Amino acid sequence: MATLGTRHLVALTSGLAAVLLALLAPTAAAATSAADPVEELSHPFGSPVGANDWTCRPTQERPTPVVLVHGTFADSRTPLDRLSARVKAAGYCVYSVDYGLRGTQRIEDSAATLAAFVDRVLASTGAAKVSLVGHSQGGMMPRYYLKNLGGLGEVDDLVGLAPSNYGTYRAELLAPAGALGCPACAQQGAGSQFLRDLNTPDDSPGDVSYTNVVTRYDAVVVPHTNGYLTPADNVTNIRLQDVCPGNLADHVFIPANRTAIAITLDALSHPGPARATGYGALACLP
Repeated sequence: MATLGTRHLVALTSGLAAVLLALLAPTAAAATSAADPVEELSHPFGSPVGANDWTCRPTQERPTPVVLVHGTFADSRTPLDRLSARVKAAGYCVYSVDYGLRGTQRIEDSAATLAAFVDRVLASTGAAKVSLVGHSQGGMMPRYYLKNLGGLGEVDDLVGLAPSNYGTYRAELLAPAGALGCPACAQQGAGSQFLRDLNTPDDSPGDVSYTNVVTRYDAVVVPHTNGYLTPADNVTNIRLQDVCPGNLADHVFIPANRTAIAITLDALSHPGPARATGYGALACLP
């Protein structure tokens, strides 16, 4: 791993501090959904708009429930409100999971939490499979569930928004957090043993459709192309600026970005991953 100069290290440290402050900022009160005491206990930060209504039943047009998976230092609501509301408005049953003490625990343990949550969604809805939409670690961690915990038979689509699929060279800053209660931070370092094992021999196994949406302005997953998976028939890799050149979305707010949401909805709406092109001017509006 290359060594950063002092000037770059200070800049990156400042950027990371801004990211953490944005993610840890208090959220508004949760939107009201169907009462469920277990749900309230398991989602201390509240559910995003439209999510975790355990009375929801999939329709013939939208047979696959959607599970939102937050990133490191975030929670089941932060920053997923806009994404959740749009997916719900498109007709899907939407759920959002809290895992790993804000995603800081070992990724293997967080994946087990996700697996149990998916089982609960499948039991509640009667659906055959779910689709997963994950931000940052939430776009990468589910692949451990797919590969090692039986998820290949339970998942239709996996959409990663700025996913840490091949890690980040900012691990030079995050690695100390591994000794301070964030083992998932160190695991997301580019070239970590965890990621080598996860991505070998096949980083997109099974019949799952994989869509990865990245932004050139990502200051967390560095380089941003580490969010891509190896090109394959069941993989689409998209950079927001290749769809909308003026798109300024960064790592933290990509889940709320109109273009990223349009790509997500496209991936969910048909067999296979999202289209790489053809979204039109409406997807580029602020």
